[in-house]
Amino acid sequence: METVKQPLSRRDFLKLGGLTGAALSLGFYFPASGKEMEVLKTETAENLGIDLNAWISIDTSGKVTITNHRAEMGQGSFQSVPQIIAEELEVNLDQVSIIFAQGNQAKYGSQITGGSSTIRGSYKRLLHLSASAREMLIEAAAKQWSVAKSECFAENGFVVHKPSGKKLSYGNLVAEASKLTPPKEVKLKDPKDYTIIRKPLPRQDTPSKVNGKAIFGLDKKLPGMLYAVVERNPRFVGKVKSFDDSETKKIAGVKHVFKVNREVFDNMFEGVAVVADTLWAAMQGRKVLKVEWDDSGFEHHSTDQLYAKMKDHLQKGDLISYKTMGNFSAAFAKAEKKVEALYETPYESHSCMEPLNCIADVKDGECTIWGPIQGPDWIQGDIAKALNLPMEKVTVNMTFLGGGFGRKAFTDYPYEAVMISKQIKAPVQVVWTREDDTTMGPFRPGMVYQCKGAVADGRIAAFETRIAGQNMDTQNPGADKSVYNGSDTEGFLEPYFNSIPHYSFGDTPLESPIPVMWWRSVYASTNGFAFESFIDELALAAAKDPLDFRRQHLGNPRYQDLITKLEEVSGWKSRGKNSGYGVAITECFSSIVGEVVKVSKNSEGKVKIDKVWAVMDCGWYVNPDIIRAQVEGSIVMALGAATKHATHFADGKAVEKNFNEYKMPRIGDTPEIEVHIVDNDEKAGGVGEPGLPPFTPALTNAIFDLTGKRIRVLPFNLEEV
Repeated sequence: METVKQPLSRRDFLKLGGLTGAALSLGFYFPASGKEMEVLKTETAENLGIDLNAWISIDTSGKVTITNHRAEMGQGSFQSVPQIIAEELEVNLDQVSIIFAQGNQAKYGSQITGGSSTIRGSYKRLLHLSASAREMLIEAAAKQWSVAKSECFAENGFVVHKPSGKKLSYGNLVAEASKLTPPKEVKLKDPKDYTIIRKPLPRQDTPSKVNGKAIFGLDKKLPGMLYAVVERNPRFVGKVKSFDDSETKKIAGVKHVFKVNREVFDNMFEGVAVVADTLWAAMQGRKVLKVEWDDSGFEHHSTDQLYAKMKDHLQKGDLISYKTMGNFSAAFAKAEKKVEALYETPYESHSCMEPLNCIADVKDGECTIWGPIQGPDWIQGDIAKALNLPMEKVTVNMTFLGGGFGRKAFTDYPYEAVMISKQIKAPVQVVWTREDDTTMGPFRPGMVYQCKGAVADGRIAAFETRIAGQNMDTQNPGADKSVYNGSDTEGFLEPYFNSIPHYSFGDTPLESPIPVMWWRSVYASTNGFAFESFIDELALAAAKDPLDFRRQHLGNPRYQDLITKLEEVSGWKSRGKNSGYGVAITECFSSIVGEVVKVSKNSEGKVKIDKVWAVMDCGWYVNPDIIRAQVEGSIVMALGAATKHATHFADGKAVEKNFNEYKMPRIGDTPEIEVHIVDNDEKAGGVGEPGLPPFTPALTNAIFDLTGKRIRVLPFNLEEV
């Protein structure tokens, strides 16, 4: 599969690589009169003034080109999307090229690569679109041969006449096919007949990433481009009182030094930009820059203060109720077996392998952006508003991303680049150092969970979780802070709401100047630890096997099948006495993942992780190798957050600055991981994030099984258990 990286308009795209006016080019849109998708030819759509999205084009050589309306940040959309197209279109993957779409929500719908939504949000449309193109090509061949369409079929980029064996290539048919009207209805393949989808085909973007040809944000260069780094206030919302750039301007190559703002949730964070003709000169100029900050008017929190406030909120009962059933208080009061526990999870940095960076070029009433961006449509809207420009005057181009995890969906770093370019009237690449990336946030919020529960007759009779922590949804000035956090139950299994007669969930928001935002699997990454740890504590109180205890509360057949598979692959019922086994099952982004962790003690008596078994039920899926890679990556990331790293604060500033302090798991820390994928007829769920939440509770539950020690505060040192 060839990867084309330059941004293109649709008309330019049709001229690319041999595409001509005779090309068959299709897209889909949703009429205002109804919700049903319609497939149109691009020429028809343009005549009607309709913006199509998710379009594909086939040229006279038979080459297929498709757009990827989402970011490729390592999760595999550059492989999965072509596999979907190739399956129903009946072409080989080597006939498919892919380009990045520019930011345009009107044309492509939501382009945010987050919430594990790329495949689950578009797979049905992509299948339908590809099948429509296939049927038009078959119809064109049948007309050319004057035979019944039912006598023809598509295969490997050709249409074949079954009785005679005659065949025509797609390239020879596109001219006639482009004159036809797309069919209203098409028959999609039965998954059992797939030849490309659900096959572990090697990723086509891997060679270019290995040999250095792939263009990431830091690789992109423009003629006349300058470079900028920014000295930002380490206390987040403080102001620039004054700065002395006399030594900075002595550095050869430094061109400009000035104050710049970065918009974070409608709050303006201040810093001083150093712009130079090389990145090195800008960095050296920043080192000798002297800035005096005004840090008055807000609290300079430490980690201890933050968690003390969270616990104080819980003790005071300042709770905003989110979801309740029955009467928890009455049921808990009269219960004979009660369990209470407090769990803590830390603030975390995203720490993507590629630090933040962005190129902006503002000139003549237009703005063009290039960079590793998870939400190009969000950036387009944000910059259009900031510059008071029409949306069509802001062009957002995506490059490959060296990791995102939610951080590169945010709008602050492109905003900063745009403001610097506007000031200097030239294209500029703003580069964040590793220290900037680690200390500036936004961070995953630290959370405290107060859990209470009761068991009766071997079942959960009552369940309550009260959550304290920063609410990502109430950070903007003027936001309604009296509303509950809509993610209070994220990660909790749906059948529990039917099997637990009395439950209550609610939260109390913490106010802090520390910016927080999404982190891989969002609130499920912290909720899952509390929920699934507490389920284990309730199982102990009920004197039940932890997996059996879950099974009896999860009556839905889909969950039962997952438990059976998890039990089978992990050898749960035959686990030995000298090992500890822990289980956890969580649900997010329409996927269910169960994990079992096995631990034991090494020769020095220290706990070690022997193996992890993961069972992923994501419903309809594309490439099993990509799923396994995403689950493995999620587990390693969860391992780091559980046992290696956290962001601490002192005097209002982040303490950890680089990987010498914010330590990452190394290959020697990574246990054997075995991933199994459930085959069923469910709708597609997410893959990139749901594998993360169950790992930590499965690990801590396993440690309890081995040692009798219950871990409720993260992170912990595995060697000190």
